[in-house]
Amino acid sequence: MNKIEQIKSIENGNGIQHLLNSANKILNNPLFMFDSNYNMIAFTDVSFDDPIWSEFVTTGTLSLETLDFLAKERMTEDVVNADKIVTVKRDKLKYARISGHIRNRYNIAVGLATMYDCNTPFDAENTAAFEALVDKIVCEIKDYDYFSMFAMTYHEDKINLLLDGTVKNPLLYNPHAQILYSGFEDYLYVAVVSVERNNILENVHRSRLEYFKSMLKTKYKSFKYSVYEDYIVVLMSSKLRNFYGAPFFSIHADLFGKNKLSIGISSSFENMYELRIYYDQAVAALKNGLSGKEDVRIFVHNGAR
Repeated sequence: MNKIEQIKSIENGNGIQHLLNSANKILNNPLFMFDSNYNMIAFTDVSFDDPIWSEFVTTGTLSLETLDFLAKERMTEDVVNADKIVTVKRDKLKYARISGHIRNRYNIAVGLATMYDCNTPFDAENTAAFEALVDKIVCEIKDYDYFSMFAMTYHEDKINLLLDGTVKNPLLYNPHAQILYSGFEDYLYVAVVSVERNNILENVHRSRLEYFKSMLKTKYKSFKYSVYEDYIVVLMSSKLRNFYGAPFFSIHADLFGKNKLSIGISSSFENMYELRIYYDQAVAALKNGLSGKEDVRIFVHNGAR
């Protein structure tokens, strides 16, 4: 059998580590896989003189300094923009590497598999065999809850980091912003939903926020959500089916009324790094609306379309 056939013959169902170890014997090159948060998932147990590999297998992740280096060398950009696999080589790196996107059952990129050309060059057969390995890993993880739920928790984490101002360097964080933006087009809106609280204890209030976030996810499946401060944050795209701007929610006013929810909606924007500005807009619209109107649940910023 050629290498492609050998890779395809590896049995699924024994974990990603088994796939990488088996592929290493066929391809004779070091391999690793991490999730989209740069957390190590599996790697082949070999040692060689590459500082990024050494850092990764020692710490299980990559430092901000290393991520900054990869971004400045445009390696991160090359990988993010690849449809499936991409070969990356730079003068500052001793070894070339080939990487492939690992997608979950919802076709969302949730990880990256990478192979170095440490021992065997990337000829056509090895490249095709690596692509077959990527397919094997995708098949392996299709029923893993870790990866099925990953995109949801990933979106929430990145929304909150953007609101905190932690994610603010486009050069370093564009891969994260692009994953958050994935599936969205054109201009964005952000909404904040408040839950009637009265004298409810803090821990109960947080649970209710999570409950209503789950309810809204069921109603509006295409939006992206988080809980931040005292609000449910809803990130929306103007190009999603049935969404035609801030008035969209008015046709669902009864839902908000029955559940004693109120919503403030920002004006439109395009730059994900300006999310905090438009979040503050939505909060202001909500607070101003609640202070002046009774029996109204939906409030939009003055500039909202």
